[in-house]
Amino acid sequence: MKFTKMHGLGNDYVYVNGFAEPLDQVDLPELSRRVSDRHFGIGGDGLILILPSEKADFRMRVFNNDGSEAKNCGNGLRCVSKYVYDHGLTAKTSFTVETLGGIVQPRIQTGPDGKAALITIDMGEPRLARKFIPMLGQPDEQVIGHPLKIEDREFTFTAVSMGNPHAILFFDELRDDDVVYYGPLIENNELFPERTNVEFIQVQNRKEILFRVWERGSGVTLACGTGACAAAVAGVLSGKTDRNVTVHLLGGDLEIEWRESDNHVYMTGPATEVFSGEYLGTIPYLQQKTP
Repeated sequence: MKFTKMHGLGNDYVYVNGFAEPLDQVDLPELSRRVSDRHFGIGGDGLILILPSEKADFRMRVFNNDGSEAKNCGNGLRCVSKYVYDHGLTAKTSFTVETLGGIVQPRIQTGPDGKAALITIDMGEPRLARKFIPMLGQPDEQVIGHPLKIEDREFTFTAVSMGNPHAILFFDELRDDDVVYYGPLIENNELFPERTNVEFIQVQNRKEILFRVWERGSGVTLACGTGACAAAVAGVLSGKTDRNVTVHLLGGDLEIEWRESDNHVYMTGPATEVFSGEYLGTIPYLQQKTP
């Protein structure tokens, strides 16, 4: 199986071109676990497939390194956008990508070499009601500054869906041990029937925030595009930030804008192709292939 390793600000995935590789009978969750292993596989935060779509120009499927399937991935979307443009799957600089969280529209800015340099993605409208997160409680209620007690510590969080669930917590100072310890406890809290991504945010000023993340199904990662979008929305809802913010992630910066004109969130950032190769490990099939 041929693959390409790419990352968006250090959030790295193994990308497979489903237009060229036969994947119909492959056990994709198990394949993701195998290729994501940083010691015995290729290594990455998961597996992303670039596929044909009946609803959009392309379809993206995202599998975390634990085998679970994600509904959306902002960093993955930028990398998919770069891949399809740089590898000639499209000549358009604006196109649509179908995800489990909905259809999104990337826009390519090319560099001097003619390849995709910066990608702006219209991530659509944030969904704020509990039923869209999803989260237990009154279905149509928004969750802003909601109390949450984990063991002997009390937090407040804001919940936002960007096609996938996010719980955003604000701190005066970020601590890595808080991310590692409380991240999985909040991810698996009973409030979230489908689990949740957890963002730990420190506001520097109204236009800049520091960002750490515990990703659902992957743990600590260097970046999370949908999480950066959700954090920007939560900053506005909480009255802490403006609608245009620079999000400082461990892997680099993203520019996020939540526009009043159309209520859509726009994410701008880079994507990087690292290397391509051929995976020679065993491909797990759903059933034995016939000769």
